[in-house]
Amino acid sequence: MPMDADAVLARLAFELPPERIAQRGAEPRDASRLMVVGRDRISHRIFRDLPELLRAGDVLVFNESRVIPARVMARKPVTPEGLGGGQVEVLLLREEEPNVWSAYLKPARRAGKELWLGEHRAEVVGILPDGARLLRFEQDIKPHLDEIGRLPLPPYIAAGDDETWRERYQTVYAREPGSVAAPTAGLHFTPELLARLDALGVERHALILHVGAGTFRPITGSVAEHVMHAERYAIPPATAGAINRAKAEGRRVIAVGTTTVRALESSANEDGTVNPGEGETRIFITPGMPVRVPDLLITNLHLPGSTLLLLVAAFAGEDRIRAAYDAALAGDYRFYSLGDAMLLEREREP
Repeated sequence: MPMDADAVLARLAFELPPERIAQRGAEPRDASRLMVVGRDRISHRIFRDLPELLRAGDVLVFNESRVIPARVMARKPVTPEGLGGGQVEVLLLREEEPNVWSAYLKPARRAGKELWLGEHRAEVVGILPDGARLLRFEQDIKPHLDEIGRLPLPPYIAAGDDETWRERYQTVYAREPGSVAAPTAGLHFTPELLARLDALGVERHALILHVGAGTFRPITGSVAEHVMHAERYAIPPATAGAINRAKAEGRRVIAVGTTTVRALESSANEDGTVNPGEGETRIFITPGMPVRVPDLLITNLHLPGSTLLLLVAAFAGEDRIRAAYDAALAGDYRFYSLGDAMLLEREREP
């Protein structure tokens, strides 16, 4: 049944004191808090308790995308007259075709037509509808990003030592480079916790969704007018097969993070079975839309006015999300990328 998503977003609005925005992740990672939001009650645990909440035969699906050092301070060339040479901040978004990247530039209007990222020349060859520029490099820039770039931390996290963030702002299972933001629900897992889940008999499977900068973009107008950024995903045959077998046998599928939900729902049939393969998605999951694949969702606490808050309301129901966020605000939970986690049970079908 269609719902007024603008009205839902307004009802879910909340004020968050700045000090509740986590600036550091829990140490160890699995020491973060975990709110368990069932259909009938809310309980409060620690993330390392997760094996006590899952069971043998559950299928846990992870996003193995790895964050790239996509923020680079570039310089403009100096003219023979001695002009130019200023700095431009470049946030590389994704490689659109070989050696051509979309990127946000700051300041964009004064960036000019040529930039140098370290010793690597880029030519500005186009502008996309959202204001991103197209940069054409003379060679593959990817092997050089570790040297010239920094991780693109969310804007609400104070900058710090980049070497520390290069390890901490990645999941322990990150494999395939391509994201400009971490799939943060996975930041709570440790190798030891994964080993305990394996010993329990929980199946672990992976997919890829490369997270784009649009994940930070709030909804500023109406929900209907909000434009989602395209993100690339890939679901291996083994992952699709494991999910489909579990659903056929009545076993639970648990998505680790909203990015995993978006990839699964982008590839799902009406009966909730999943198709393997690669694709590009702009899916915008809002209340009233069915969520067909996962039965449970592990996620962090999201921004007010965000697309992700609408996604979790679509998954768990507006009333339960309102109650959960009220409990989080009253209970000193830490919010956003480095904050605490929730385990949400999917709302029953009407």
